[in-house]
Amino acid sequence: MKIFHIATAADWAAAQASGSYTTSTIGRTLVEEGFIHASRADQWQGVRERFYADVTEPLVLLMIETDRLSSPVVEETVPDSTETFPHVYGPIEPAAVVRVLPLDRAVVGDESFSRLFLGEVARRIGLSVIALTTLLGACASTSP
Repeated sequence: MKIFHIATAADWAAAQASGSYTTSTIGRTLVEEGFIHASRADQWQGVRERFYADVTEPLVLLMIETDRLSSPVVEETVPDSTETFPHVYGPIEPAAVVRVLPLDRAVVGDESFSRLFLGEVARRIGLSVIALTTLLGACASTSP
């Protein structure tokens, strides 16, 4: 499953250098919060609007593959809401981050989640066609 986390570009660069991402949310660490805030695909844009609208430093959207995490992910209800959000109970390894998108104003309009999702679908279809073609070619070359 893929989950999303909004990070400052500086925090993400530090995580790549150290091998561990430990920022829970803007201005709060994993140690302070107890977990790292994350969102599902349908939630990250609302999180950005509510909590990151006034942030002036460069932001990036981390697309995280939960199967690559060593830390557990728990869906939890947040205070004053019935909506649940994924929380990562430990550091995020950079290897679990499968895509990083800059969230400057120019890119957000062009790189919407729909575009991101469709691009991922197209990439997977392309890889499937290549794999199938390779397999069929191998089968044809071994047939009598």
